Amino acid sequence: MKSSTASLASGTAFSTLIRTASHEQHTEAETSTFMSDLLGGRLGVDAYARYTEQLWFVYEALEADTERLASDPLAGPFLRPELLRRAALERDLAHLRGADWRSTLTALPATRAYADRVADCARSWPGGYLAHHYTRYLGDLSGGQIIRDKAERTWGFARKGDGVRFYVFEGISNPAAFKRSYRELLDDLPADDLEKQRIITECKHAFALNTAVFHALGEEFPLTA
Repeated sequence: MKSSTASLASGTAFSTLIRTASHEQHTEAETSTFMSDLLGGRLGVDAYARYTEQLWFVYEALEADTERLASDPLAGPFLRPELLRRAALERDLAHLRGADWRSTLTALPATRAYADRVADCARSWPGGYLAHHYTRYLGDLSGGQIIRDKAERTWGFARKGDGVRFYVFEGISNPAAFKRSYRELLDDLPADDLEKQRIITECKHAFALNTAVFHALGEEFPLTA
């Protein structure tokens, strides 16, 4: 805590601080057994579909209050319509699970805890909501593209088509430039050092919640010898 606060005081860019402070949690999420097995082609398409179902609950919580948060001075500038993922997720789920996908949709307890935390932040703490917004959407624009490519090659989805539309940002022609502009917004965030430190802490928590979902999925889809 002291070192992070000192870094804030030293003038280090906030986008750099939030990225480096959560690096360990980010790596843990990316290298979870479930994600490693999924990306390694060792799990079937049902595991991928189940993961997509869990994403729906998280993004439903992320995107339910965007109209109200749009006027918030802290979170509002980050709420870009080209980022919204719920409609794409629903199209993917219709492809993966059939037209009645909602009737069989269930959240793992870890997913429910994650979605509830996002919803709580959306209702009562814009800074915390921003932490979850950052960890999800910038991750989708980066590592999410690896998942899309693997899914297309492993299960035969059409390139950028139904089944992987969640990872396709049609409104963002230059992801690298978009991420730069997002980080510039972080650097200009209208928040004091204490609030920025709280956001960093919540960012770490967001990665931990995501990792818990991966662990739960790993228990549901264990590899058999």
